[in-house]
Amino acid sequence: MMNALFVLSILVFIYMIYVLLKPEKF
Repeated sequence: MMNALFVLSILVFIYMIYVLLKPEKF
């Protein structure tokens, strides 16, 4: 469980950074 939560938090963090760096750019 701890590993899953850790990976999930990392994925969310990376996603947020990606959105901030490339807003609405596909």
